Amino acid sequence: MSNKVVVIFSGGMDSFTVLNRALKDGKEVYALTFDYGQKHVKEIACASKVCQQLGVSHKVIDISAINQLLAGSSLTDDIEIPEGHYQADNMKSTVVPNRNMILLSLAVGYAVSVEAEQVYYGAHSGDHDIYPDCRPEFVMKMNEVCQIANYQAVEIFSPYLTNNKSEILTDGLKMGLDYQDTWTCYNGRKKACGKCGACQERLEAFADNNVTDPIAYE
Repeated sequence: MSNKVVVIFSGGMDSFTVLNRALKDGKEVYALTFDYGQKHVKEIACASKVCQQLGVSHKVIDISAINQLLAGSSLTDDIEIPEGHYQADNMKSTVVPNRNMILLSLAVGYAVSVEAEQVYYGAHSGDHDIYPDCRPEFVMKMNEVCQIANYQAVEIFSPYLTNNKSEILTDGLKMGLDYQDTWTCYNGRKKACGKCGACQERLEAFADNNVTDPIAYE
């Protein structure tokens, strides 16, 4: 049985925790980061820095050409990033059509090529309201498909699927993780805005854990 896993690593705090969880689980990690034309491209630089520090195999794949097909998201189009909490309807503008199905498909293909048994994926309960492709039923169905899509079965593994961001951070802090080199804000400016849904949920997670977020905010 292979000990290799592919980790979809955006550079955000959730996938950073997932990456370290895989390492803690004793896995041989192949990190995979996608440039899909997101405004918050700063997260890719964070991902590269972290993987270099950890000595983890890391590929950054440019798939930005898909934005010719996937229109209507404020993360990739000339649409203003909304402010407010994830549970607000205006956050639906941050949905990139079919993004996670595309990313998971590519990650599974990579897993087959390196003979990895799992793809670690950072979906969590805080995303369930807004993002259909982070919900348990989606992950379950994708996992079923990925068992039969190739000669080699690959499991889609979401270690924090039923946890919220605060609980993910709790686990990360127990592992002694430093979140200085992570990026969550949907705006790609020098400092995090503190107002978008991603920032608000991140700040709430740190407050819930009685810890100060180490990154700078506007």
